[in-house]
Amino acid sequence: MASATFASLRFPNYRLWFAAALVANVGAWAQRVGQDWIVLTHLTDNSGTAVGFSVAMQFLPVLLLSPYAGVLADRLPRRRLLMTTQALMGLNSVVLAVLVLTGAVQLWHMFALALVGGCVSAIDNPVRATFVSELVPEANLTNAVGLNSASFNAARLVGPGIAGLLIAAVGPGWVFAITAATFALSITAMAAMNPRTLHLLPQAPRARGQLREAVAYVRGRGDIQVIMLVVGVVTMFGLNFQLTSAMMARVEFGLGPGEFGMLGSVLAVGSLAGALLAARRKEPPRVRVVLGAALAFGIAQGVSALMPSYLTYLLLAAPIGFASLTMLTAANAALQTSVEPAMRGRVMALYMMMFLGGAPIGSPLVGWVGETFGPRVAILVGAVATLVVVVAAWTWAHRRWRVRYRVTRPATFPQLEIVHPERELAA
Repeated sequence: MASATFASLRFPNYRLWFAAALVANVGAWAQRVGQDWIVLTHLTDNSGTAVGFSVAMQFLPVLLLSPYAGVLADRLPRRRLLMTTQALMGLNSVVLAVLVLTGAVQLWHMFALALVGGCVSAIDNPVRATFVSELVPEANLTNAVGLNSASFNAARLVGPGIAGLLIAAVGPGWVFAITAATFALSITAMAAMNPRTLHLLPQAPRARGQLREAVAYVRGRGDIQVIMLVVGVVTMFGLNFQLTSAMMARVEFGLGPGEFGMLGSVLAVGSLAGALLAARRKEPPRVRVVLGAALAFGIAQGVSALMPSYLTYLLLAAPIGFASLTMLTAANAALQTSVEPAMRGRVMALYMMMFLGGAPIGSPLVGWVGETFGPRVAILVGAVATLVVVVAAWTWAHRRWRVRYRVTRPATFPQLEIVHPERELAA
């Protein structure tokens, strides 16, 4: 069973990529959390609004640059483009480390560097998502995409926990220095790959209207639209762990960075279980897995907001991590394995725009709600938004695809039986 889960690790190029990408992704998320913690505790007086603005600066470029980054991902050599973006991210981390360790950091520095890092990430994300297709043969693509998606999304959940523990142990300045080293590791791993064994995807020729072509492609795929809508709403209002966990630990329970880090660690336990489940799938996941996991996430998050103590809140972090990672890995893998190779970079860029681009809108709002009404209400906002979009998607699917709802046993999540799917992906 374990060999099937990690089948793609047989290929040397993929082994190098998987290890280095996991470390670099964790470092990137740890840096984001480090920035937010400094804004919350060092540069303001526990201002959720300021933290929300910091998160917005990290993700605003995704809304503006992701579509064009997808065009670059389809046009340019992906390995060299990734090495460039990783170098720029490392430089950003070095600047942050120097400013914090020397005590020269100011609030505007954090906002500006968050914006710069967001610009580079907007280009890096779609290239990273599609590069995995060049590392393994076509027969292993489902497993490789599942592992890659699990790595990316596990880092999104694990990174905040590691950041909290490191902040408590060595301070935020050294977190940025460590993050810079992770990007150097990623560049070294890509340089060590054997280019002769890469399975290069076709590159789109330089032409006008390539972005419009991708938008038209997505408009013709109702299954892709459902995935993008659900993931976009959930990540906008629900997946604000770096903000809500920090506020719950510090404001609601009166605790410090160690307890904040522990929340991320328990979240990571559930995330790991979700990652292993995703990698074990032999067939690409479908829309029903995304919707079922989103439903489970909304319920678990809503219950967590009502927990009376830090311990009970901590225990619910595991099922939240499991459900959220299952949703994200299923969405990523479903799209990558169903989209035409020459279109994959652009479609994944549009997906990344929905996946990460909601943060500039959702994070300031959730931060303001948390500061004004308390972090529990901020978490409930995400839970309610998630449940509403899942119900809306289920209703639309029922009318458009003649979907029946049923519960199967044993079942990880409620399943959708598609009687007449619009696309094979929906089945």
